[in-house]
Amino acid sequence: MKKYIFAIPIFLVLLACKSLPTGESLQSQGDFTITFGSCNKHNVRNKLWDDVLAANPDVWIWGGDIVYADTSDPSEIAAMYTAQREVPGYRALLEKIPVIGTWDDHDYGLNDGGEEFVSKKDSQQVFLDFLGVERDDPRRDREGVYASHEYVRPEGKIKILVLDTRYFRTPLTPAEEKGKRYRPGTYGEGTILGEAQWSWLHGELENSDADFNVIVSSIQVLSAEHGFETWGNFPAEVDKLKRTIADSGAKGVIILSGDRHISEFSSTSVDGLSFPLVDFTSSGLTHVYTSYSGEPNPFRKGEVVSKKSFGALEFDFETKRVHFRMVGDRGEVLGELWQPY
Repeated sequence: MKKYIFAIPIFLVLLACKSLPTGESLQSQGDFTITFGSCNKHNVRNKLWDDVLAANPDVWIWGGDIVYADTSDPSEIAAMYTAQREVPGYRALLEKIPVIGTWDDHDYGLNDGGEEFVSKKDSQQVFLDFLGVERDDPRRDREGVYASHEYVRPEGKIKILVLDTRYFRTPLTPAEEKGKRYRPGTYGEGTILGEAQWSWLHGELENSDADFNVIVSSIQVLSAEHGFETWGNFPAEVDKLKRTIADSGAKGVIILSGDRHISEFSSTSVDGLSFPLVDFTSSGLTHVYTSYSGEPNPFRKGEVVSKKSFGALEFDFETKRVHFRMVGDRGEVLGELWQPY
């Protein structure tokens, strides 16, 4: 595949906390709408479920940390999932909207955990139970919760690739710098996805005929200097992901991420892609980084949002444009980005 770089502008508008009048709908103006979010405590009130429903999404995606279990006892995790399903706002969502997603460390069961977690097989099963995954689904018999979902509309097709950044992830490298937890490891050492998942992702992208391909990662991909968990702690994996996307020829690839208790848009040019690679981080749903005072991210577009919010993406198949929004309580629009593909 020939390598060209095309300069396509990103149109970014960050609004000064625009709210809708009570009762006004946030319904999508696009052909397909994704809503997603992460960092949710089942025993803390989530004021956003009615706003998610008001967006009239075609699917809700969990980006991880659905509950905060942090235990090796799968029965305790299962009990928290049961409690989450009984939250009235979420129950109302389940009755109307398909739900898919992935886990992160706190619902996986081990803070910042990876391949070493002793209960990961049992934890996987209770996670799949929570999502209502059928017993004959391939995820029941293989390692990892990664999955592919396709949505076909008369106007076009969306493919969502949900990654598992926990089950296979090798150990992190502790940071020596004060205020940071981790630093990038030796280039080429370690993995986030593991061999089988990398092979699966390559095939899913290469064989995709979707108009847009959305990759869901529980941790950020592009922002890599904050010293917490990020793909940047495995720099060769970041480069591999960019090559995999570019070489596949897949159209309209977008990354969704969570984990950080802040929301932000990150974007970068990639050799071989005719569009910028956007990483839309949306976090958190019930708690956020209220003391946030800044951190470096050379890929950031606009401002960091540290209010409780969820992410919304509206896809227009005719114009090949996506409208990204950070949405808070009562439909407060905290940030927007329009990106042509």
